[in-house]
Amino acid sequence: MSQPWTFLRSTLLYACRIFTLKKEGYRSPRTGKEHDFYLLDSADWVNVIPLTAEGRVVLVKQFRMGTGDFSLEIPGGMIDEGDSPAGAATRELAEETGYAGDEPVLLGVVHPNPAILTNRCYTFLVANAAPRTAPHQDATEDVEVLTVPLARIPALIRDGKITHALVVAAFYWYFSTRGFRDP
Repeated sequence: MSQPWTFLRSTLLYACRIFTLKKEGYRSPRTGKEHDFYLLDSADWVNVIPLTAEGRVVLVKQFRMGTGDFSLEIPGGMIDEGDSPAGAATRELAEETGYAGDEPVLLGVVHPNPAILTNRCYTFLVANAAPRTAPHQDATEDVEVLTVPLARIPALIRDGKITHALVVAAFYWYFSTRGFRDP
């Protein structure tokens, strides 16, 4: 039977606004040997699937430095200290798109990459989304807002138009809990 590894120590190597890099030592329960691991410690994240009353998904298109290309995504971001996941979902949706809707409904939670990341990503559905205010993007965001029919999402994923792994996971949560029917 598997046993958890024994935590030994943690050393902060670097800290910035969105994550800290730590080196942590653990002892293997199988071999008894010590090993160092490098972990990115970040705030938890949220993703929001905003659906309009007409069955359209509100998407954002933005340039991502990690790939050096544009990415088609759903709104999302970090959960600020003192904020709830649902509160962060509402805030991120409004900031990035100017849309608001019904109370966020939690669809599921994933660990983005448990080998090196310590955080979670919560996926919420916001039904009856509609434009309510102007977007309030921060200095590092340059977001184009667009809507597509919900029925097009599987093809956008299959055709490589939506490639962000957490967005694909978000739509897994949606379709596995709601089915492939229109909202």
